[in-house]
Amino acid sequence: MTKTPDHIARMIRVDQAGEFGATRIYAGQLAVMGDRAPDSAEIAGMAEQEAGHRAKFDALMARRGVRPTALQPFWDKAGFALGAATALIGPEAAMACTAAVETEIDKHYSDQLDQLEATNEDPELAAMIEEFREDEREHRDAALAAGAERAPAYPLLSGIIRLGCKAAIRISERI
Repeated sequence: MTKTPDHIARMIRVDQAGEFGATRIYAGQLAVMGDRAPDSAEIAGMAEQEAGHRAKFDALMARRGVRPTALQPFWDKAGFALGAATALIGPEAAMACTAAVETEIDKHYSDQLDQLEATNEDPELAAMIEEFREDEREHRDAALAAGAERAPAYPLLSGIIRLGCKAAIRISERI
């Protein structure tokens, strides 16, 4: 097996961590909302897609010998707590969480694609990121259509979640 370059390993590590975190956010939301809340079916569908993304990154990590972030146990709890907390506020807050997270992931994936396309270094990874970015954009748009912006204190809630996502991305690339 050829050693994966460090900058590519960081991309794979942080992306897998993000997909893992997304599955935990949705698990927390569904634990609170159950299957009867207005957006439960939509959230369950998004969760299923995120689980598929994670499985593909897990397989890529195994094939390329990339270690996961050491913070995965923390992201497990933090993601679930974020999902549960936003769902406790209400359905619009749960969707505000999705919109905020997916806005940051769209930017993050777009930045990675720009790097990969500039060097044409890893077409397999670029194709995965491009595919998953489109799914994340659909999740964001669905969350906005479901009333994310009607959540209590939406600008503040969204800003805090987006800031947390940015920090999680930076940390998970390295640790």
